[in-house]
Amino acid sequence: MKYHFKVHEDTDGLWAECIELKGCRSQADTFEELKKNLSEALNLYLDEPAGSNMLFPLPDAALDERQGTVPIEVEPTIAFAMLVRHYRITHRMTQKEAQEALGLPNRNSYARLEKKGNPRLDTIEKVVKAFPDFPLHQCFN
Repeated sequence: MKYHFKVHEDTDGLWAECIELKGCRSQADTFEELKKNLSEALNLYLDEPAGSNMLFPLPDAALDERQGTVPIEVEPTIAFAMLVRHYRITHRMTQKEAQEALGLPNRNSYARLEKKGNPRLDTIEKVVKAFPDFPLHQCFN
């Protein structure tokens, strides 16, 4: 999963802003340092606490072809947690309903999926079964 940044240059160096996520930006003296800072800023921006109902827009794949943008990849564990939350909210489910749909033993088991973590393969399989249109491929580029 990659979000796209528009890079600007001024007298103090470089800065960039995410096209899809308002307020996600960073700055640096060099382009390589900027990319590193943007990755850190993006992952911090998207790492919402478990149970949050914040619904971030998904990346715009059409921007991949647009010149002048820099794609920055989301850390896979954050991308997975963000997509789990996104699918729960867009399917208008509470955490309890999502927990039951996934066959997890309790709400806390589900809530951990909405946090940066390292889900087991059997848990990922449950997510994909509960949400057949879940874009697992977007988590791992």
